[in-house]
Amino acid sequence: MIFPNPNKFKYLLLAVLSITFMHCKSDKKQAEINAEKTITQPNVVVIYLDDLGFGDLSCYGATALQTPNIDKLANGGVRFTNGYATSATCTPSRYGILTGVYPWRNKDAKILPGTAPLLISTTQETLPKLFKSKGYETAVVGKWHLGLGSGHVDWNKHISPSPNEVGFDYSYIMAATQDRVPTVYIENGDVVGLDPNDPIEVNYNKNFEGEPTAISNPEMLKMKWHHGHNNSIVNGIPRIGYMKGGEAAKWKDIDMADHFLEKAQTYVKNHKDFPFFLYYALQQPHVPRTPHPRFEGKSGLGPRGDVILEADWVIGEFINTLKSEGLLENTLIVFSSDNGPVLNDGYEDDAVEKLGDHDPKGGLRGGKYSLFEAGTHVPFITYWEGKIKPLVSDALVCQVDLMASFTTLIDGDIKPSDSEDILKAFLGESKKGRESLILEANTRTAYREGDWIMIPPYEGKSYYEDVQIEIGIAPEYQLYHLKTDPGQQKNLAVYNPEQLKLMVEHFNAKRGNAYSNIEELELK
Repeated sequence: MIFPNPNKFKYLLLAVLSITFMHCKSDKKQAEINAEKTITQPNVVVIYLDDLGFGDLSCYGATALQTPNIDKLANGGVRFTNGYATSATCTPSRYGILTGVYPWRNKDAKILPGTAPLLISTTQETLPKLFKSKGYETAVVGKWHLGLGSGHVDWNKHISPSPNEVGFDYSYIMAATQDRVPTVYIENGDVVGLDPNDPIEVNYNKNFEGEPTAISNPEMLKMKWHHGHNNSIVNGIPRIGYMKGGEAAKWKDIDMADHFLEKAQTYVKNHKDFPFFLYYALQQPHVPRTPHPRFEGKSGLGPRGDVILEADWVIGEFINTLKSEGLLENTLIVFSSDNGPVLNDGYEDDAVEKLGDHDPKGGLRGGKYSLFEAGTHVPFITYWEGKIKPLVSDALVCQVDLMASFTTLIDGDIKPSDSEDILKAFLGESKKGRESLILEANTRTAYREGDWIMIPPYEGKSYYEDVQIEIGIAPEYQLYHLKTDPGQQKNLAVYNPEQLKLMVEHFNAKRGNAYSNIEELELK
């Protein structure tokens, strides 16, 4: 029998023990880091509604609608009276909230068709990238409407770039809006439930031969169109754009709220052990308004009111999930809307006829698409159980500021662009927000500073006839003092030329060269 050299054996044993010790120490250190993340890094959830007005919630003064679950957030957190989206339409606002950049800086940041390429550059800083840089898991569930792919999308193959290429580890989305094709869900770049023997084709310019439309086959409609929504029919609803195939993958409109809720709940349950950032983008109350039968007729205001009640219930169920999973006390929730309200936005659904005394604008002027206040002045709530004390704040805050503020919250390294660090205002520790803000509607901009807002002169129609909304365009300067005139009824430009001059100077200084290539938007 041959015995090993005792000295060699001793050194080998010491080496093994040393490696084992170092490995255990490393594992212990990583476990401590993970535990520290779990304890100290707050989860962050942004709940984003679609076309919800400043006056659509009972916590903001609505009496015809009761929204108890959203009210709990408002009454237990900070309810902002001067909260803004960046824009009066959806795509630009979504660009602004996710990038921290004013959307008017990007000439392509307009309402996108369902076939548009990805609007956010894959090299751009984004909220999900910020959170990923600090070890967070990141997800988007719900409406996207920021484009997909780099050109013509083949819906039958993996779609890239998608939300996953701009920072989201997990994405479960609709490509654009509920009223646009393709009417399918997309999970991590792949159409859900697609039958390869029934490929999807999409075209926004030309119909596919033999495919029914609202014009050719009105007998198939369960919902009448009013303007612009007369192309392909899915589930009895006419859409914008033409689609062929993909029958097994098409969503059921009435189940959409429940479907997205289940995905958001599942995500939270599966990622509760480590910090996460979830962008939960609901589709309500955007058209087509298709409440689940549980909510049909409940509001008395028609489908628009019904889907707001549905959204309130969904949010309540989601909050209950956070609570049951033991996450509510370590989760910062931000609630807002992408732009202001619109009643008839393409379908005849009694939104106008059954409005009654309800004012979705909350006393403001304009609405979606408008430079007037109701276009961008939206509900804005922050809630963090046990951390944020109930407060009504007049601080001027904007969704674009989440980037800089969250950077401070989690000690991130991203250097924001137009975003301002107003974390103390979001946490209710200060009533001081930003000093000024540039707002946008259909590529035109206005300027708010303090309690004043100035709208430059623009050419074009002042009234959007189809949706019956004043859009704020006039050939002369408009100047309003919002504290004394929130409804913007008295133009003070002629009466206060000193203030107007100051506003114009500051506006021009802050917008820089943004309009150097858009001649028609220059101030007169």
